[in-house]
Amino acid sequence: MAGYRIDRISEDIKREIIAVVRELKDPRVMDKLITIVRVEVSSDASFAKVYVSAMEGLDVAKKAVKGLESATGYIRREVGKRLHLRKTPEMKFYADDSIEHGMNIVKIMDGLKADENDD
Repeated sequence: MAGYRIDRISEDIKREIIAVVRELKDPRVMDKLITIVRVEVSSDASFAKVYVSAMEGLDVAKKAVKGLESATGYIRREVGKRLHLRKTPEMKFYADDSIEHGMNIVKIMDGLKADENDD
């Protein structure tokens, strides 16, 4: 039963981080098309791994992670305030290339579809 609670907390934290990131004024984060891919919360809810991806690629995601790391205190405080958690987890941000990988798969599939239509 505890797994359901952690999953629910992970999704709630993800939703609130997305909302807080939209409000940030850091140019490393503000001007980029970044998204929070997933949040993994430890079983005792004291730590959270936040995976960030960008449409432009891994380099942009890494720059966004640096901006998010500098705003970690603000993000953590806002998430704690909005969710009314007893203990807000410490957040660590990681760059992820899943969106870029997904876009490559879509391009390959479109190429296969075009080849199929030519035959």
